[in-house]
Amino acid sequence: QVQLVESGGGLVQAGGSLTLSCAASGPMFLPYTYAMGWFRQAPGKEREFVATIQWRGTGLYYSDSVRGRFTLTRDNYKNMVYLQMTSLKPEDTAVYYCATERSPASSDWYKRAEFYDYWGQGTQVTVSA
Repeated sequence: QVQLVESGGGLVQAGGSLTLSCAASGPMFLPYTYAMGWFRQAPGKEREFVATIQWRGTGLYYSDSVRGRFTLTRDNYKNMVYLQMTSLKPEDTAVYYCATERSPASSDWYKRAEFYDYWGQGTQVTVSA
């Protein structure tokens, strides 16, 4: 299967910045990946979509809550994606998960966790007030 490892989480004050990285590996990564993205889950909350990017296309999607503050980029050569987070808010506190999606099947595929195939273990982001 595809292996995903997130890194870069930590503690930051409100208004600060943090960059998360996700490294993908495994022989099935390229043939199985249409897009890579990020979800997050706070304690007691449902997992929510953050951002995702098409691996070979130009599609880039952000949730309304992070648009304008977060920037998702990819490095196809290194098989990595990055989530640059700025103007962080306490409500951004969550475990952030990297995931890959193989085959979209609806117009809103990018924000639905059930369409993603492989997941990392997550990295904790804590934003203090």
